[in-house]
Amino acid sequence: MADGFDFSPGAQIPIQGAAGQTAATHALASAAYRDSPVATILDANNDWHKSDVKKGKFSLFEPNLGEAFSRAVQMRTLGGARGALIQSFGMEPQTVVEHCLAANGLRKSRDIKLTAVMGVFGLVFLPGLLLWMGIFQLRRTLAGAQDKRAGALGTALMVGIAALAVIFLIKAPLTGFLGYYARGAIVAPVIGWYLAKRICEKSAVDLRARWDGMLSGGGVAAKVPEAVPGHPNETAREELRQGLEKLTAEQNANSVFYAGPKGILGMGTRWGSWQMAEELVPKEAGKEINQFRSWDVIRAIHDRLKLLERGPLNSGGFPTPSVKHWIVTPVAEGAGGVSRPEGADVEAFQVKPHEIQRICNHQQFSGGNRHYLGVQFVLWDGQLVITMMITVTVLHETLRVEVTGHALGPVHGLFTTKSSPKTKTVSKTIRFWETRDIVLPLVETKEVVRLAVRAPFTWYPPLLDFLGGKLVLPEPFGLRHAWAEQPWRHRFMADDAMRAAAPVLRVAHAAALKVLEENGVDTDRFSSRSMAVSGAVQDAAPRKADLYDA
Repeated sequence: MADGFDFSPGAQIPIQGAAGQTAATHALASAAYRDSPVATILDANNDWHKSDVKKGKFSLFEPNLGEAFSRAVQMRTLGGARGALIQSFGMEPQTVVEHCLAANGLRKSRDIKLTAVMGVFGLVFLPGLLLWMGIFQLRRTLAGAQDKRAGALGTALMVGIAALAVIFLIKAPLTGFLGYYARGAIVAPVIGWYLAKRICEKSAVDLRARWDGMLSGGGVAAKVPEAVPGHPNETAREELRQGLEKLTAEQNANSVFYAGPKGILGMGTRWGSWQMAEELVPKEAGKEINQFRSWDVIRAIHDRLKLLERGPLNSGGFPTPSVKHWIVTPVAEGAGGVSRPEGADVEAFQVKPHEIQRICNHQQFSGGNRHYLGVQFVLWDGQLVITMMITVTVLHETLRVEVTGHALGPVHGLFTTKSSPKTKTVSKTIRFWETRDIVLPLVETKEVVRLAVRAPFTWYPPLLDFLGGKLVLPEPFGLRHAWAEQPWRHRFMADDAMRAAAPVLRVAHAAALKVLEENGVDTDRFSSRSMAVSGAVQDAAPRKADLYDA
């Protein structure tokens, strides 16, 4: 690694997604095996994070969704010059990246065979190969035009050229070796296409089986042998292994970024905010209150939040929450990247406890990072992430306890759709007023040509990016929030988000009032304010709390 730090404790067995967090993980991992057009991912763009597809020079080299997604995610998460990543809550990003590596490995094995076919039946008969490639590129260009007649013209052109090829084979104007070579240049690419079709069909069946397997329960394991070094001299494998470990370490970082109306990146937009702020008055006249700090209040709230799963009634209730101290860094709404805290107070992406306590007590006004205590619930098999953030500030004689709600919804439905047979609806021959569905080949002719043409260039992916285009990921990039939907369109998810607010708010207030009581503070005003805020939290609708009407 460039920083020389090994984030791993030693040999590890890869984890295939944590319990209760598999749906989002497997949905995004399935994208690595898809054969849909790359432009379909644009349908998954949300209000704040938008992917883009950069067009290449030739449409014949254009990647499909699985190829573009795997390449883009691998480079963004494991590239040597990659920037900071946003945490993907409710899922395991390492699992998704491993499936991208596995999908690339499967395609590489297929492309080696296709390259051999291209060498024997294409390179040897290069004039014929270039002729057929030109024809298919022209056909693809015309068929992709907006004018329907242009597409029909392309089909007619293919039929006409095929007829000319047959005439040329029968009555070639050349004789001797050149005549035989000319005939071979016409026939050999066709034979190569047939062999390539067999290879492509076998690969497509395998990739689609993995695609469906991921969405059926995740029974497909990602095999990444290149991430397991066999001896110390295998530096490439060691760098890949350390890259995966660094990805997991950054996923567990305790620093996040607040991007204005976009909310906390990775946690979703802020939909609710409730404050209890009153004056610190001694309980007994003539006496001073005991000295305490914000950290004392936060620590008491932390201990009470750990008990949220317990209740007086046996009603199921909350699952075990994740309670964690967060350091929040402000960034611009349109920031193109983020930088994680660095220095002596940070180790392996973790801000050390003494620095967390210092920020909590002293950085409450003006510039600098801020401290928040977060309680997070991962629900719906990882598809819904509810995060309640609590901050305590003391300015002059006023203590404020603020609770805010953030909700990250499910990944876009594009990633949860299984593969379907390719069919076409046509009219019946005799009873023409009725229609029937016919099953099309899994790998069409144009797809075989595309894969065969791309295969020899896969040894240098940047060249393929130039020729065929690539997927441009949204920044700042995180696997989960880049393609997450709002939870408010799902009735029960919206209910869960709003139901979590009141218990967390009351626990935070009760813990804060106890600390104030113990330190000689008159809590009458705080108790009244807490009751008023408890009433406000029962509002039946979420709001855009980060959008101010000013």
